[in-house]
Amino acid sequence: MSETSKTSSSAAWIRRWLVLVGLMVYAMILIGGATRLTDSGLSITEWNPVSGALPPMSPEAWEVEFAKYRETTEYQLVNKGMSMAEFQKIFWWEWGHRFFGRMIGLVAVGGFVVFAVRGWLTKRLTWHLVALIGLGGLQGAIGWWMVASGIGETTRVDVAPYRLMTHFMLALLIIAYVSWLWLDLGGKARSVASQSIKLVSLALLVAIFLQMAAGALVAGLDAGRSYNDWPLMAGELVPSHYLENGLGIRSLFEGRAATQFNHRLLAYLIWAGALASAWAYRKTEFRTGFVWLAGLVSLQAVWGIVTLVHAAPMNLALVHQGLGVIVTLAAVRLVWRSTGRLPVSAG
Repeated sequence: MSETSKTSSSAAWIRRWLVLVGLMVYAMILIGGATRLTDSGLSITEWNPVSGALPPMSPEAWEVEFAKYRETTEYQLVNKGMSMAEFQKIFWWEWGHRFFGRMIGLVAVGGFVVFAVRGWLTKRLTWHLVALIGLGGLQGAIGWWMVASGIGETTRVDVAPYRLMTHFMLALLIIAYVSWLWLDLGGKARSVASQSIKLVSLALLVAIFLQMAAGALVAGLDAGRSYNDWPLMAGELVPSHYLENGLGIRSLFEGRAATQFNHRLLAYLIWAGALASAWAYRKTEFRTGFVWLAGLVSLQAVWGIVTLVHAAPMNLALVHQGLGVIVTLAAVRLVWRSTGRLPVSAG
């Protein structure tokens, strides 16, 4: 087998592995969303990376876990008197979320080891994959940091919205990184883009990342289940409680009215920007990428409105979150196509 065909074969296998990792991260994002929407995140009160891989295996073990949960503020103020069956329902969501995270880690590390042993990794690709696996490990630690905000001496009955946003945005960064590496290893030639196309595609990606962060704050505050009229908010163009008493400027990040209004406003700006870009660059080689992005942004905007007016039930909210990730990946691909940098290669 020639050196070129060996390189092509190794890149193909690494790309398949990246697809698997990406799909698992995508599923993990949706599982995490369901865990949040079912208020299950505080059901496991300890972080045991090894022993925690097994769920309770006996009635006595279940009683121990339930007793720990009964010490939380969430139980005392929200779920007091819940049955064992009700506790098990939220426990399985959180346990499944953590277990799936462990599986992603095993697939990521296992693939890296196999590729290294086979000599398929260049020095540059090795560092990229080490960074990717490192981000995965950091994500596990941040996940516990998030959960810890609602456990112990606290008045919180949910995880801290800032920490939820950090956890979600790191997951989004990881799947974007996986997508970028997958594109790089494809060996596809990229057309030279004008400076304006580079700047506009990057601006759209940054705006979409900000919008996803804003959406995470809305989810963390349950703000999507208030102000459920559209296009106004409680009959007002700008909600009168935009800056809440006691919060002041922190309302921008901690107020339900402000975070939902900001999320709406940024959505309109991205929607208009995506449509305008698709029109402006309709005669360039990048037309398809801009049109796809504009179409996905439009679908996401409409679905967001439907989710809002129905008070964000879990099925609609999870589709909204999943579409947001797809929109982000479409923007990542557009930026990748417009950069034209030297791609990563396999050994």
